[in-house]
Amino acid sequence: MQEYAQDAMAYVRDYGRPDLFITFTCNPAWDEIQQLLLPEKSQVDRYEITARVFRQKLKSLMNFIVKYEVFGSVRCWMYSVEWQKRGFLHVHILILYNKITSDEIDDVICAEIPRTDVE
Repeated sequence: MQEYAQDAMAYVRDYGRPDLFITFTCNPAWDEIQQLLLPEKSQVDRYEITARVFRQKLKSLMNFIVKYEVFGSVRCWMYSVEWQKRGFLHVHILILYNKITSDEIDDVICAEIPRTDVE
């Protein structure tokens, strides 16, 4: 963990402070996970399936953000993957762009509130 902190400080020293902090969380209801589970198993029982699907989706997300320059030209990025207490993965992503100005920040901020009617 100390190496991650030192890496983050080196990024800040060389490139400046990150512009975006993104949290991406695993959803146990993803179809890719549900299709691979046996009827009597839950996502917590088969953590390797959850981890594999999460990694594929994270790789796809990072490719989408960096390659297609969704928020602009990316100078550098780093992320840290963690297991949550309830047993699912999540990742914290730091991204540095060619400086987003204060009048552009509302164009890239988004929050999603989970639906309460979905079980």
